[in-house]
Amino acid sequence: MTKEIEEKVLIALDEIRPFLEKDGGDISLDSISDNKIVNVKLHGTCVGCKVNQMTLKLGVETIIKRHVPHIEKVNSVL
Repeated sequence: MTKEIEEKVLIALDEIRPFLEKDGGDISLDSISDNKIVNVKLHGTCVGCKVNQMTLKLGVETIIKRHVPHIEKVNSVL
């Protein structure tokens, strides 16, 4: 992963973090594979939340792609 891509992904995560924290959750960057796939870790209430995959795709992935358009996918890892 390049430093520039990592920095942009971290900015995107900082943008969504307040919404997750409001509900008792959080998110962190785990890795970026082939500069195309972002792997994140969910924390707190996000781990067991029934809608965490929807939040991941409609919220997190959308915001990351806005900052880094060539990102293809965002995955949640344990």
